Amino acid sequence: MDNLVWVIYDISKTKTRSKIAKACKNKGIYRVQKSVFLGTLNKNQIDELKIMCDDIIDPEVDSVYIFPMCQDDFKKVKLLGQAFDKNLVNDEVKALFV
Repeated sequence: MDNLVWVIYDISKTKTRSKIAKACKNKGIYRVQKSVFLGTLNKNQIDELKIMCDDIIDPEVDSVYIFPMCQDDFKKVKLLGQAFDKNLVNDEVKALFV
């Protein structure tokens, strides 16, 4: 069963940030802000992404949060102002916010 997943990170080095972004994109989730991704993954894909990120980051200075979210809770999300960068988000993710 697939879950909506938010991946949010704070990473100091550009090279490391790029690797995390690439890992997220390779899992098929979409960038909604510069350091925030959203998409659907199953439990195995979430576990794989966690392992990949863990291998990439420096745990002394970097952080990656992987938040699974059920559809009911996602429907309660409030978007204010410029909720996401429309240049970074594709139509599939935009449809989640309708």
